[in-house]
Amino acid sequence: MTPHPPCPAPFNLTAHALHLAGRLAERSALQVIRPQGAERWSFARLEAAVRGCGTGLLAMGLEPGDRVMLRLGNTPAFPVLFLGAIAAGLVPVPTSAALTAGEAARLAHRIAPRLIAVEDGLAPPDHPAPRLSGADVLAMERLPPCAYVLGDPDRLAYVVFTSGTSGQPMAVAHAHRALWARGMMHQGWEGLAEGDRLLHAGAFNWTFTLGTGLLDPWVCGATALIPGAGVTPAQLPLLMKRFDATILAAAPGVIRQMLKAPLPALPRLRHGLTAGEALAPALRRQWRDATGTDLHEALGMSECSTYLSGSPARPAPEGFTGYPQPGRRLALLTPEGAPADEGEIALHRDDPGLMIGYLDQPDETAARFRGDWFLTGDLARRGPDGALAYLGRRDDMMNAGGFRVAPLEVEAALAGTADVTELAVTEVQVKPGVHVIGCGYAGPADRAAELTARAEAQLARWKQPRLYRRLDALPRGANAKLNRRALRAALEAPDDPA
Repeated sequence: MTPHPPCPAPFNLTAHALHLAGRLAERSALQVIRPQGAERWSFARLEAAVRGCGTGLLAMGLEPGDRVMLRLGNTPAFPVLFLGAIAAGLVPVPTSAALTAGEAARLAHRIAPRLIAVEDGLAPPDHPAPRLSGADVLAMERLPPCAYVLGDPDRLAYVVFTSGTSGQPMAVAHAHRALWARGMMHQGWEGLAEGDRLLHAGAFNWTFTLGTGLLDPWVCGATALIPGAGVTPAQLPLLMKRFDATILAAAPGVIRQMLKAPLPALPRLRHGLTAGEALAPALRRQWRDATGTDLHEALGMSECSTYLSGSPARPAPEGFTGYPQPGRRLALLTPEGAPADEGEIALHRDDPGLMIGYLDQPDETAARFRGDWFLTGDLARRGPDGALAYLGRRDDMMNAGGFRVAPLEVEAALAGTADVTELAVTEVQVKPGVHVIGCGYAGPADRAAELTARAEAQLARWKQPRLYRRLDALPRGANAKLNRRALRAALEAPDDPA
């Protein structure tokens, strides 16, 4: 394994993100696209706005190291403020636009921001820090450019929150080197090159969108295509065609929605990228049939972005997620910490993309390490050629009747049932002390009998769901990621007497 080249020093994340802005000054860096048209930003304008924003923030009295909370939607103000803060040595903290005022307030009190940027229409947190609007951010474009604050690549650059679907959100502190480390993904997953036009269907605050949808294209000299507010998955195919997308990035749930209707011809599209939840083999085949291109899955997390993936140069074999990205040092560990061909994925603490730690929580940070290895919580099995098959989250593993069962194994066996558009399984409590595997599925009709028959034919008895429930849709978060905690609650809820 050849290690990734060390991050140069001194270093600034924003300077690296926009290092091609001078040469590509008039080329389109960002297009916020809608059916009625696009808002276009050149590399020159983007850099001017970013560095002007840095100047404006410092003029407000903020000092290097101060935290800036972002409550912004999918508008240019988001990347301008995010990169402008980092350019000036400040620490941006993106948060989901979907948060309620109470949820945002709890996060604000966790990070103690010196400034909060709030878009019109989003819930502002109850916090004494002064406010800035998205319009205020964009108005700073006219200010003189700030100098890039260079320094140790290991110093704090930004903070992101985990999704919190299995507990309280954790504040993840990332270093400036995190963007340099993403170089391992450009060919190890994305197949991204100068001149590409990458359309990402997620929200800016999501690390999948922030990295793959914005920062990686700009580092490589590509154009970021981002759907504007209100764009639905059903509208994405025509937008991809109209704006000549060469790469699509989206969660599998979004792709599933896109495929509900026939897709137009997409002659410029080379491939798609998925992350956020497991990619079902059947969905990958459906996408291939519809577009003639492949989907390349990546496994990652807020603490390290992606580290395991298929790619155009090395597609994942059927039933496998992919390979460790070139430059990653990765191991599978047993519960006792021994290396194995099946176990928990662990990353070496020297990985340049790994977080500094959980913000102001040293004990929680230390608990994620076993010696020199960071425990991801993801379980996998190694195949004959080194590809890894994802088996689910360690805390998602089901234990029904004393047997440990991976949800993805059961879901793969049930996939393909007629008229079932999506399904997921989880462990549910049917009465005190009694747990079984439950399956929630969406579709136009009751298919419990067909699912039961399929499970009996393909799964050992202890792996078969004992409860099936038709739902209008599987519960998902703002980024279309399956929420197993909410699924469990839906399956454990009493039947509707109506």
